[in-house]
Amino acid sequence: KELSLASMLWANPQHVTMKHTRQQSGDYSDRLRSDSFGSESGSGLNGNNCPSAGGDQHPIAPIYYPPNYYNKRDDLRQSVMEAIQEMMSEMEDLHKNINEQAIQHIHAGEIILTYALSKTVELFLKAAAAKKRNFQVIVCEGAPHFGGHAMAKSLAEAGIDTTVIHDAATFAIMARVNKVLLPAHAVLANGGLIAPSGSNMVALAAKQNSVPVVTLAGMFKLCPMYPHEGQDTLNDLISPSSVADYSLMGDPVLSEVEFVNPVHDYIPPQLIDLYVTNIGGFQPSYIYRLLAEYYHSDDWEAFE
Repeated sequence: KELSLASMLWANPQHVTMKHTRQQSGDYSDRLRSDSFGSESGSGLNGNNCPSAGGDQHPIAPIYYPPNYYNKRDDLRQSVMEAIQEMMSEMEDLHKNINEQAIQHIHAGEIILTYALSKTVELFLKAAAAKKRNFQVIVCEGAPHFGGHAMAKSLAEAGIDTTVIHDAATFAIMARVNKVLLPAHAVLANGGLIAPSGSNMVALAAKQNSVPVVTLAGMFKLCPMYPHEGQDTLNDLISPSSVADYSLMGDPVLSEVEFVNPVHDYIPPQLIDLYVTNIGGFQPSYIYRLLAEYYHSDDWEAFE
């Protein structure tokens, strides 16, 4: 039977520690051995499957654990090690499997627009160039961190015709673009995308100009979370010092301005045309099927 992450964790008694109290008589009967949780009749458990206080006259308040907690699984360690090894193998071949699909999505003479800095997108474009595909790349600089500058430099050194533009010029240049490549921080259960801050603007401009948006993401970025919080989903706010210097806060006008500097953007699934992963290309509407294959239902249903 397929094990869920939750059942594997609760089946392992060693992950719970009990508070130990040495009694005056020197008796350590209140110290519960980990294997005593393997059966309901083990020492230290009362009839309600709850730990007792040994010789203490005041019993400990009942603690109820899931039924799987009391089931001893000899194959637990092996199952966890196999899952870890599978994840390591997937990570080693991640970029190779994605790059093999480059010639299917990038064609000669195309103008590709991408946003900020992404190792996955960078290697994807270089793989297409290595196949003798001649194309141009437009890189949005990705203010306020300006990762697009490093991205453009790396692509130019690889012999790719690259142009850097201001983020504000994205909508103006979009009419000349054939395809948009976006990096991914996480792919949500509804097919939405968590991407670097500013990516939502790029996706909206592409939608307005009917330009396809392709996202590159490894399957390890598939997340069983739904965007119930909108733009706040899996997001963080960082210091606004990269947007406005603190020395300007003495200005009476700027002192009344609220600066918001988010790390990521949430892009709804209707703005994404295709996800290119290490196991193939999928539309956002198919993500829920991938959840069933990569997550046990006990793990991802809790996020709904």
